[in-house]
Amino acid sequence: MNNQIRLLIDQREPFADGIEFGEAGAYERIKGRAAFAVDPTAPGQRKIVDLEFAPRNSEGLVEFAADILILKPVNMQRANRRLFYDYGNRANIRALQFFCDAPFSNDPSTLEHAGNGFLFRHGFTVAWCAWQGDVLPGGNRFLLDVPTARDGEQRITGRVRTEFIVEQAGILSFPLSGFASTHSYPAASLDTSRASVTRRRFAQDARELVAPETWQFARVQSGPGMDGQGQERGVVACNDSIYMPDGFAPGYIYELIYEAYDPKVMGLGFVAVRDFISHLRYDLADANGQANPLAAGNEVAIDKAYCWGRSQTGRLIRETVYQGFNADTSGRKVFDGVLAHVAGGGRMVLNHRFACGTDAAGQQLEAHDKAADRFPFAYASTTDHLTGQTDALLRHPETDPLVMHSQTGTEYWQRRGSLVHTDTQGNDLAIPDGVRVYLWSSTQHFADPARTPARVGGLTHALNRAQTSVLFRALLIALDEWATDGVEPPPSQIPTRADGTLVDAAEWRASFPDIPGAYLPSGPTALPLFDHGARLEQGFLDNVPPAHTGGEYVLAVPVTDADGIDLGGVKTPMVAAPLGTFTGWNIRSRRLSGHGAMFWFNGSFLPFANTATERAVSGDSRASRAERYATNEIYVEAVSNACSELVNSRLLLEEDVPGIVADARNWFAPWTVVEP
Repeated sequence: MNNQIRLLIDQREPFADGIEFGEAGAYERIKGRAAFAVDPTAPGQRKIVDLEFAPRNSEGLVEFAADILILKPVNMQRANRRLFYDYGNRANIRALQFFCDAPFSNDPSTLEHAGNGFLFRHGFTVAWCAWQGDVLPGGNRFLLDVPTARDGEQRITGRVRTEFIVEQAGILSFPLSGFASTHSYPAASLDTSRASVTRRRFAQDARELVAPETWQFARVQSGPGMDGQGQERGVVACNDSIYMPDGFAPGYIYELIYEAYDPKVMGLGFVAVRDFISHLRYDLADANGQANPLAAGNEVAIDKAYCWGRSQTGRLIRETVYQGFNADTSGRKVFDGVLAHVAGGGRMVLNHRFACGTDAAGQQLEAHDKAADRFPFAYASTTDHLTGQTDALLRHPETDPLVMHSQTGTEYWQRRGSLVHTDTQGNDLAIPDGVRVYLWSSTQHFADPARTPARVGGLTHALNRAQTSVLFRALLIALDEWATDGVEPPPSQIPTRADGTLVDAAEWRASFPDIPGAYLPSGPTALPLFDHGARLEQGFLDNVPPAHTGGEYVLAVPVTDADGIDLGGVKTPMVAAPLGTFTGWNIRSRRLSGHGAMFWFNGSFLPFANTATERAVSGDSRASRAERYATNEIYVEAVSNACSELVNSRLLLEEDVPGIVADARNWFAPWTVVEP
C-alpha cells in the first residue's frame, strides 16, 4: 500500500506584512501539521527500527504527524521554482537567521522575521517539517509525534546512557535525557541499585562509582512556602529524572546507565522529511484531495529542491544521504542539492532503539563514547584501516544529491573534521565530482549573525565572532546554478597533506605564533574505535557503554600563518583582514571544571597589540594593529580587497559587499570588542 500524507492547514495568512519582495511579490505563511500513514512492510520503511512494533490503523498503516510551516510567494507563477528546506536544529528554525540575518523566531510572521529578505527576494519557497520525535512542547518548537514501540503487551526495554556536567554548585536534578526540552525514556525500576552512576574529572580518567544510596530517581519541585517559610522544595519520586540530594559536584563528568522502557520509533523522522518534500515536489493533491499549496494550475511550481542543516542537522543530512532516504518511495530524488554545515565527520544516531535526537556527537570534555562519529566519514570511498571495511557516504548514485559541505576551524579540533577529506590514516582523499568541501578558516562552530559583543565568560580567551553568514548566501546561489545549469561551483578549499596545510598537533604548535597569555589546546579531540556491538548498523547499541578497542583514527588540523590564521580554507573578510588571531578553539578557564580542555564549540579572538611598542613589551610575535593599518581607511581598503577576491571566486555576493565595508569603517565593532 502507498504511503499517505495529509496537510492539515491551521493558518494561511500574509507573511511580512504583505510586503512585495521584488519579482517574487508578496509571500504567505502556511502553518499546520502533516499527517502521515505508512506501510511498515514496504521497502521504503523496512529499515526503520522498531516500526514493526508500532500500532497500526485499520488499513495496517502506522500513523504519525509533524508540525509544518511554509513561506511561499502568494502567486507561485512568480516563484523561482526552488524549494528550500531548513532542517533547523533541535526543532528550532535556523535558516532565516543564517541566510537572512533575521532575529531568531520559531514562528516567523512579521517583516522583521524576513531579515534582509534574501531568500524571499530570490523567490525561494521555504519550508519546515518536524523530524525529531523526542522534542517536548515549548518555545514554538517543531514537534514530531511518533509512536512508542511495544511488543504486543510486553514493554521493550534496553540500557540507556546519559552524561551530566554542571559548571556551578547547587544543581540537584536533571531529566534522564540530560535536556529540559527532550523526552526522557522512563526507568524500568526506581531501585538505584539496578542502575549505575559514575563520575570522573576527564574522559580518560577512571570512573568512580557513586553509591546508589546517595542518589534517586526523582525530581525537585519548588515554590513559595506558607507562614513566612520563603521558598520551599519538594522531592517527588519519578521514573524520568535523577536527583542528587547533595547536588551534582562541579568539575565532574557524571554518567548514568539505567534500564529504560518504551522506545520511540525515532527513525520515522527520516520518513517525515522524505515524504513531505516529495509531496511538495511531485503531488498535485494529498490523500484527502486537498491541493498542493505549491501547485500553480495543473503543475507543481517546483523544479529543484535543496536543504540546509547545521551541526546536529548537518550530521542528519549526511546520515539521510548515506541511508538512502534521498530517494522517495517511487525512486525519485528528494533533494537535488544539500548544504551540510559544521557536521564535522559525524553522522546521526536517530534510527536506533532508544535514540536521543538532541545528543551532541562528542567533544573533548563533553559527550563521550557516542556512536555518531563512526565510519564512513567521507563522501568518497575509502577503507577503514582499523576494521577493513570499505564504504562511502555517497553510495546511491541514482539519487545522491550534489553536496556542499562547509566547516569551521572548530570542526577540525572538536568534531573530527579532517576525516571528511582524508582516509582513516590521515591521508588526502580525492573529493568526488558531485561534492565540494570548504573550510571557513579560523571561524567557530556557531557564528551568530546578530551584533552581539564578544565576552570572555567562562572561557580563557575572548569569543571568536568572525562573521560567516554572508558565505551561506553565495553557496546557495552556486548550488542552484550547479544543479540547474551544470555551472561548476567554486572548487573545494581545504587544507591538505599534499600542500602542507593539514598537519598533526605538533606541527600545528610549531606554526602557531607567540601570543602573550594564549593557552593552547593539546590537540584535536581523539576518536577511538568504539565497539557498540555487532548490531550497531541495524539500530541497536548492545554495548552500553561501548568498549574501547585500542585502535584510534588519525586526525589532523589546519596549519596557521604567522598571525595564527588557518591556511587552506576560505577567509571571510574579517579573517582575511584580521584585527587579531581568530581560532576555532577556546580553552575552559580556571573558573570552570576541566580547565585546559577545549570548551564545547567555541573559538577564540586574540587581539593584536595596538602599537609596535606594546607588541615588543609584551613579547607578541604578531605585527600590531598600527603597523598593519595606520588608518581606518587602510583597513577598509584591505577589507574591500578581501571582498573583491571572494566575489570573484563566487563565494560572496556583490549585494553583501556594501554592508561589510560599512562595518569595517567601525573596525567591525561590536564583534571585535573584548569585554571582561
